[in-house]
Amino acid sequence: MPMNVPARSGALDLRPLSARSVVLSLLLGTHPPELPVRELVRLVEGFDVGGSTLRAALSRMVAAGDLRRTDGGYRLSDRLLERQRRQDEAVHPCTRAWDGDWEMVVITATGRGPAERADLRTRLAARRLAELREGVWLRPANLTRALPGDLDQVVQRYTARPDRPAGELAETLWPLGAWSATARGLLAHIAGARRPADRLTAFAAVVRHLLADPVLPPGLLPADWPGSELRAAYTGYQRELIGEVRARVRGT
Repeated sequence: MPMNVPARSGALDLRPLSARSVVLSLLLGTHPPELPVRELVRLVEGFDVGGSTLRAALSRMVAAGDLRRTDGGYRLSDRLLERQRRQDEAVHPCTRAWDGDWEMVVITATGRGPAERADLRTRLAARRLAELREGVWLRPANLTRALPGDLDQVVQRYTARPDRPAGELAETLWPLGAWSATARGLLAHIAGARRPADRLTAFAAVVRHLLADPVLPPGLLPADWPGSELRAAYTGYQRELIGEVRARVRGT
C-alpha cells in the first residue's frame, strides 16, 4: 500500500507470528543475517516454537528460497537481503540538511499492464516518495539514498520547488496524524507486553510501521513526532534480544 494512503488512526498491525515469521524476524534483525542452528533453536524456544516445528519451517524456507544453508546454520537468501536493507534504512535513515528542494519523479513509460504499474507504485512508495497525482511522485530532498538505476527506463527525475507551502503539501501527501497515533499506540503496547512472543509480535509491527515513516525534515513534522522514539525502542529491543540469547548459548 503506498505510504500516502491514509490508515485508520491508531490501528495496530499485530499479526500472529508463525514459525517462519519468527525465523525471518530474527534473521532480518541480525548482522550478518546468519545464525548457527544451535543458536537459532535456542532463540525460537523463547517464542513458543518447538524443535520439530522449526525444522519443518526451515526446510520449507530453504525450498522457497527464503534461506540458504551454511556450514553450521542458516542465512537469509540474496532475495531477502534487499528486504533487510530496507528495514535497516527504516530504523536508521540517512538524512541531510534540507534546503527546500523536493525530489520529483514523473512516470514516462506507457503501455504497461496493471501488475507492472502496481509494482512501480510499490517501489516508489517504498523509497518514501508520495503520489501528488497520477504519475507524479515527490518528497523533500532530505534523504541521501539514491533511486535504483533501472527506474530510469520508466521515469524522469527532477528537482522542484513547489509554490504550495511545504508543510501544507506534506500534510496532503502523508497521513501524518494517523502515523503518529499508531506509533504512540505501538509504544504503549510495547510498554505493556511481557511475554517474549508478544514482544516480538509488537516489534515486528514496529518495523512495518517504520517502513511507512516518510522521514520528513523536522520543520515539516507535527509537534512531538514519535519517529525517533519508536526507532530507539526497536534498536534497544534488537540489542537486548540478540545479546541475551547469545549469552545463554555461550553459557551452555
